[in-house]
Amino acid sequence: MRRYDLSQHAKDVIAERHIRLALLEQVLESPELVEPDSGDPALTHNLGRIEEHGNRVLRVVFNGSTSPLRIVTVYFDRKMKGKL
Repeated sequence: MRRYDLSQHAKDVIAERHIRLALLEQVLESPELVEPDSGDPALTHNLGRIEEHGNRVLRVVFNGSTSPLRIVTVYFDRKMKGKL
């Protein structure tokens, strides 16, 4: 059983951007960097490089105060390229 739920927005962007759930789970479970959200204290950003995508940085934004975790959005963060 998954320990997270996907918001409709997250489902949409995962499909549009062809992001495999295994990559989301990799960053969720073993982030290289964890950041708080600047606008919502309930949200956390986990970031990790994805080797099979040229070490692009995948950002997973989730609400950790819910059970299970609620994934809000997922995207390759262009601004973080080369910073991890």
